[in-house]
Amino acid sequence: MARASGVPAGLCLTYIGMMTRESKPSLKVATWNIRAGLGTDLRRDADRVLAGIAALGADIVALQEADFRLGLRPSALPREVIEERTGLVPLPIGRNAASIGWHGNALLVRPDFHMVGLDRLDLPGIEPRGAVIVDLDGPTALRLVAVHLGLWRGSRRKQLDAIREAVLRHPARPTLILGDFNEYSRRVGLGRLVRAFRLMEPAPTFPSRRPALALDRMAHSHDLDLAPLPVPWRKGVQASDHLPLLAELRWI
Repeated sequence: MARASGVPAGLCLTYIGMMTRESKPSLKVATWNIRAGLGTDLRRDADRVLAGIAALGADIVALQEADFRLGLRPSALPREVIEERTGLVPLPIGRNAASIGWHGNALLVRPDFHMVGLDRLDLPGIEPRGAVIVDLDGPTALRLVAVHLGLWRGSRRKQLDAIREAVLRHPARPTLILGDFNEYSRRVGLGRLVRAFRLMEPAPTFPSRRPALALDRMAHSHDLDLAPLPVPWRKGVQASDHLPLLAELRWI
């Protein structure tokens, strides 16, 4: 993983080790497939998505389908107003100035977090898919893994193997994996991930008008805990075909 210059390699683990039980932080974290701003009324409305992100009140938000698929893959959200509208800043994980994400995976974080490591993954499978591994310093040290898995279970299993192996190659660090897993079953399909991580209890997020499938998921290392939180929701037109998934992340 690439590391930002001027940051001692052992800083993050030392910081975690110095925290007392009482001082360990908690964060609100969310993941949301925003469908490039396309709502259930088939209108693209970036302002509606930004309002939805702001309403979550999260410290960290992973987005899927945050960039358009063609050409330079431009952002579906206007970069220049993201912080003003949500209080969060997009991490520089794209390969060019047009994109805010990698394979559509974007990460918005509070301004007091700083990216100190970045690993972009091209994932195996029938469709072009990717994941991104980011190390953060700031209020606390944390590793984020933002994912959007494929539509076919055979591909997803290969992708989960690749993600797990890539994460475990790096030095140990509190880790949160979140995104659109595209797994409709609550009982099978994610076993490769639970060999090393814990899954949060699933909650339905799709389709957003009448959620029935828990396609969006979170997993975490054993030094963390996740508690699901309610998401603001009302009947009618939704900003995406997915609902956000929101949780409180705690250090244990």
